[in-house]
Amino acid sequence: MVQSLFVPAAKESILKRLGALSPAAVRQWGKMDAGQMLAHCSVALEAGTGDKPRTQLLIGKIFGPFVRKGLLGEKPFSRNSPTDPTFVVTDARDFAAEKDRLTRLVQNFCARGPEEAGKNVHSFLGRMSGDEWGRLMYKHIDHHLIQFGA
Repeated sequence: MVQSLFVPAAKESILKRLGALSPAAVRQWGKMDAGQMLAHCSVALEAGTGDKPRTQLLIGKIFGPFVRKGLLGEKPFSRNSPTDPTFVVTDARDFAAEKDRLTRLVQNFCARGPEEAGKNVHSFLGRMSGDEWGRLMYKHIDHHLIQFGA
């Protein structure tokens, strides 16, 4: 079963792994360093908290229905998967500040709960239920923590 950030044990697991992450963590794939990865996860999560509202992109309207089940299902994200261009982080980031930011966003997302998350639009998948947001955000952060060995 896919974990959800809205399940307390899953949230705590993510926060513990996030807490153990160091700026020296080496990526297993991709181009981002650890600080950029944290910023990338924060940008994606801000859509789920409603802090940075999104509209669904045309490409998502076309292809979203075909990949929705896979993105929300059991199978982990593949390495080097395409991402929304607005979620790409290429500039230098302060690791400690980004780690704190993502930690706060995870806590805020969970405190708001699935009902609030379900009011937000994902830039690729469009409208999602709160439960879908919880699963997607867990999978996304988990994917990137694995990318850095955490």
